[in-house]
Amino acid sequence: MRLRFHLPSALFALLWFAVLVWLATAGAHLGWLRGFGGDVLAVIWLYCLLRAALDTPAHWLASAALTCGLLIEFGQFLAATLHWQIGNRALRIVLGATPDWLDVLAYCIGFVLILAVRRTRLTVKPAGN
Repeated sequence: MRLRFHLPSALFALLWFAVLVWLATAGAHLGWLRGFGGDVLAVIWLYCLLRAALDTPAHWLASAALTCGLLIEFGQFLAATLHWQIGNRALRIVLGATPDWLDVLAYCIGFVLILAVRRTRLTVKPAGN
């Protein structure tokens, strides 16, 4: 693993970040798409961000993005179970409000989409190009 700057991945990360900001601010009328779709896109966004900065196999980066989402969800679970969030606004902002299994599903869907798109790109694009 080494550091690098990959412009296409950085541009995709910027694009997905703009979509996530739009969903969080103006997408309130979208209902489930705002929350569930936002969680799917969050994993994809983090993958693109990691890919822009690290020269590492795609499946490792996708796994790292998924792991980050799962760790945040686990942190939400611990905070809710142990009542750490009561009176702790900073923790609620960092971790989010409540743990939800649908969030875990959304993160996994984002992970699968990353791998599926990557595999499709490698199948369609001849080696060496």
